[in-house]
Amino acid sequence: MSVVRERTVPRPLTRPPRRPTRKARRATGSGPWPYLLVAPAVLGMLYLLLYPLARTVLISFQDFELRQLILGDARFTGFDNYTTLLSDPRFWTVVRRTFLFMAVDVVLIMVLSTLVALMLERLGRVWRTAVLSALVLAWAMPVVAATTVFQWLFHSEFGIVNHTLTGLGFTSFDGYPWLAHGTAAFAILVTLVVWQSVPFAAITLYSALTTVPGELYEAARIDGASAARVFRSVTLPIVRPIFMLVLSLEVIWTFKAFVQIWVMTRGGPGDATTLLPVYAVQTALSGQHYDLGSAASIVTVLLMSGVLVLYFRQMFRQEAEL
Repeated sequence: MSVVRERTVPRPLTRPPRRPTRKARRATGSGPWPYLLVAPAVLGMLYLLLYPLARTVLISFQDFELRQLILGDARFTGFDNYTTLLSDPRFWTVVRRTFLFMAVDVVLIMVLSTLVALMLERLGRVWRTAVLSALVLAWAMPVVAATTVFQWLFHSEFGIVNHTLTGLGFTSFDGYPWLAHGTAAFAILVTLVVWQSVPFAAITLYSALTTVPGELYEAARIDGASAARVFRSVTLPIVRPIFMLVLSLEVIWTFKAFVQIWVMTRGGPGDATTLLPVYAVQTALSGQHYDLGSAASIVTVLLMSGVLVLYFRQMFRQEAEL
């Protein structure tokens, strides 16, 4: 009986993985040095953003007026400031006016900026450069300077608007005090905010339109689709992420509009142009009720965050259905 021995094939020797050298680790960016270099900027940004918010939240739960500001002996009062604020009918009137201002502004901004972006896509190089330059210049104008220009335009005695309307035969606008009437002042502020916001939105949307492949437009035209159908079925689905981003930014910027209103009307005449940011400053500065002003600021942040949460939830739901 013969015994057959199995011949075992020797396994190749495998070396353990070599540890990366110090030079290789430095090349791949590992180690603590990148984080240490970025840490000062990150900490400074967190301090500038989080500390004022935390301080505002703290003051909103305290009895904090002029005496406490000087002596520093503020005491906690729980939710008394929020109860006082939410039981004020004027506060809810300001909330409704703020949402109306935001809705009108955002709709006008998105419609006009989309039309301008579509126009830029169809212009030649010379005219496109001219329009883009004008948009950049309008966008770069400081907010206070633009607000002052609008004050001059609608001045009751020396304003160009009254002079032009009177020259066209509308004699009732001779010396018309625009900023003394609530509806007129509200409309002027809406126009100002839209004029300042359209350049950024239009340039951003135009940059998104340039990413749409031209072959899709050609195929849609061959199929006989109208311009509106091409925009709805071809352009909008591709630029939807940028469109939603611009819409979110405009909601935030219009909701917290303050400088234009404070420089032009300070919330007047009466309360016709008083929005939540202006209401918070008026409450804090006029009567030195810094606690109520802080509570109003926190409620403003919560309302704006709630609007964005609902909006993003709806947007994600629509993307999931596609």
